[in-house]
Formats: sequence, structure tokens, C-alpha cells
Amino acid sequence: MRRPQLEVADVFHRHGADWRRANAEHLSLGQLQVMSAIEQCRSAALGGHVERCQNCGHSRIAYNSCLMGKAGNGELAIAMTAISCALPLSRAP
Repeated sequence: MRRPQLEVADVFHRHGADWRRANAEHLSLGQLQVMSAIEQCRSAALGGHVERCQNCGHSRIAYNSCLMGKAGNGELAIAMTAISCALPLSRAP
């Protein structure tokens, strides 16, 4: 299965710090921990390894997953949707 073009972690990497600052007084420790875990998943923060094709020699870095529930990204997305309902969202003007 191919990785989607945009994942929750991509949004958090791009906008998470600003969003946390803007909503700091409304966020629980649990919500901050979930955001942090998603941001660190499949990143250098959790380490990784080099994968190398035995046929052509092409190599790439594969970062370790946070293994949140070991359920795969689809089921994780469903769980994150439930959690995101608890996150206070600012409304556009």
C-alpha cells in the first residue's frame, strides 16, 4: 500500500507549533502527547535503518514507526479523528 500524499503528521509538522501556541490554554497534556507522538512517528527521532534492494542496489532510509496500536495508518486515522473531535479548533474569520 502506498503512502498517502498528505498525512496528519505532515499537517502537524507544518502548522502544529503555531497551533499549539495559539491554543495553549485549551490543550490537555494528553492531547499534546498525542500530537508529539504523531510528529515523531516515522522520523529520525525514533531512529531507522537503511533498506537496500538486492537486485539494483538502490537504498533508502526507513524510519521507525511509533507503532501506535500497531493498527496501520488507516485505523490510526480513525482513532485520531475521534481524538481530534476533542481538540478545540479555531474558526476562520
